[in-house]
Amino acid sequence: MDNLTEDRKKIKEGFLGQQMIVLPPDIKRDVAKNVLIKSLYLTDIGYYPRAINHDRERKCGSQQYILLYCIDGKGYIKLGKAEYQLTPNTYFIIPKGMPHRYKTSHADPWSIFWIHFTGEHAEALCSRYFIDHQPVIKSIPYDQQRIELFNLIYSILENSFSLRNVELTNIKLLQFLSSFIYHEEMYPAYYSTDQINSSIKFMKENLDKCYSINELASGLKYSVSHYSDLFKKKTGVSPIHYFNQLKIQESCQYLYFTNLTIKEIGFKVGFNDPYYFSRMFKKLMGLSPANYRNCYKK
Repeated sequence: MDNLTEDRKKIKEGFLGQQMIVLPPDIKRDVAKNVLIKSLYLTDIGYYPRAINHDRERKCGSQQYILLYCIDGKGYIKLGKAEYQLTPNTYFIIPKGMPHRYKTSHADPWSIFWIHFTGEHAEALCSRYFIDHQPVIKSIPYDQQRIELFNLIYSILENSFSLRNVELTNIKLLQFLSSFIYHEEMYPAYYSTDQINSSIKFMKENLDKCYSINELASGLKYSVSHYSDLFKKKTGVSPIHYFNQLKIQESCQYLYFTNLTIKEIGFKVGFNDPYYFSRMFKKLMGLSPANYRNCYKK
């Protein structure tokens, strides 16, 4: 089982395409005294794409709160005896000072945005996220503007640690964190009725079948254009692309945990043409099904 009980090679940093900035100690001391931003400020920020073998443990916890936001793959977080699974379009905030461990899935490595933050108001802000004073995994629809805001924060810091840059970074930080914690209040219509969720549930229950976008849209009594627009707004991708992602994710499990042939696995996830299945798998995973099995089943 791919969870925190497994012991595999740990990699703390060093991923292809990674982004990471850690504020120097003197800058952090200045920020903690800055009247504009000392109430809420970041100390570390980064993005780890396809973070294979990422595994981090802090037995004494962190001096800051840690936001982990997953956009692809999956991973696991352990706090005490509680274990949580982070999947695409979910996030989690690790409380300050709490011993923890988090790691990527071996079979399906996560891509995560992360921020360490603290300040006089950090505890109060996180209390709006906790349920019964406990952290929880929360789902949130993909929003390109949120990603662009993260990139803006990162690029400002990357440019320099000047006074004005650091101030602007942390002013934008509150906006970024609010896009998670106050999402329900910002977009109440999204939470009142969400037909796209039911469509995603239908996809997950029918991975062995093949449906056209017309069939998926008609199932909700939507036009293809309206259905596509709503679906992309929620997930960031088209319905068929999302459906294929689910199928390929499922096929990864078969490749890793079974001895079924590539052709048999293709049939199980709704691809009657094994060559098309292999092409789709390589397009989404970066390597063929056979190479994936060889790499990860060792």
